[in-house]
Amino acid sequence: MTAVLFLTLIAFTTTAYGEKEDGKCMSCHGQQAIKEKGSHLYIEPSRYKNTVHSRIGCHSCHDRVSLRHPYDGLRPPRANCRDCHEPIYREYGESLHVNKAGCNDCHNPHNVKSLFSLSGNDISTQCYKCHEKALLVKSHSQWLPQAELHVEAMPCVTCHTSSPNYVILLYIMKREKSSLLSDFTIATYEDLKNIIPSASQLDSLVDTNGDGIISLTELTAFNKRHTNLRIFGTMMPETMTHNYQILDNRWDCTFCHASGPKALQTSYLAIPENDRTYKRLPVTKGAILDILYGTPDFYMLGTTRSPLLSIIGALIALSGLMVPVVHGSLRLLTIKKRKNQDKKGEH
Repeated sequence: MTAVLFLTLIAFTTTAYGEKEDGKCMSCHGQQAIKEKGSHLYIEPSRYKNTVHSRIGCHSCHDRVSLRHPYDGLRPPRANCRDCHEPIYREYGESLHVNKAGCNDCHNPHNVKSLFSLSGNDISTQCYKCHEKALLVKSHSQWLPQAELHVEAMPCVTCHTSSPNYVILLYIMKREKSSLLSDFTIATYEDLKNIIPSASQLDSLVDTNGDGIISLTELTAFNKRHTNLRIFGTMMPETMTHNYQILDNRWDCTFCHASGPKALQTSYLAIPENDRTYKRLPVTKGAILDILYGTPDFYMLGTTRSPLLSIIGALIALSGLMVPVVHGSLRLLTIKKRKNQDKKGEH
């Protein structure tokens, strides 16, 4: 809590100064030409502007930059992550990763986003830097049914961090090709703008009444309107932790596939923004659990129930029972006839 208040105070007292100084820094570091001196020196302005670090400004981490920079030939000093993130530093220090990777191996300090601004794929991409995706699928296949589907559908942190609560995060996906059999990928801001250029805000693609909440009615209408778009759901930690580990309860299928846990009633729709982040809109509780009208491509066994599938299942079970019942009844009704035929056969 102390660290949060400290950072808030810094952000409040240095905003005006930080914006002015950041402007000076970005006049060089925000230009593509600086890549000639080193690709790491370039900072994409639009990305940096929407990071959590931009709130406190360049000077907060690079506080001893010479007035003659960059002509003094000195490399500007930089802050240690631990200076501001001591609780996370301690937590990470007890994880399996502590001797494998440092903060900068996973986090670019000039492109740090909050968990709410990321997709599951964004998070897992960091993991794939060290853990090859194909090998992950292979190792998980030794015990996990449909391992490839699980690896695709959920970020690694869903199972390998101990967040106290989980939510369902929905994304808009687009069909890669015109063929109805082609795969879907997560739609970017540009993708959706190209499909529906008249929309002033992408929220209105689903949130048609503009109340900031996605209802089952709106999900249903979206699915009917857009045949080349669909809504995909994945399970995400509600809060991020850095205690990466192998947790015993994740080997138990009921951790996810339980009978309607309350955590899975909390869901959001992630709308891509122009700055490559995501905006979250809350979804009415229970709306995604109606797979017939809400999210037809999201089905979590034991949690989601479709009336149509229940009817089909019942009919299949009933037809299976009808075979012996009808067969037995016919034999019972024709027993006299078959006996007479047997007697005739004896003569």
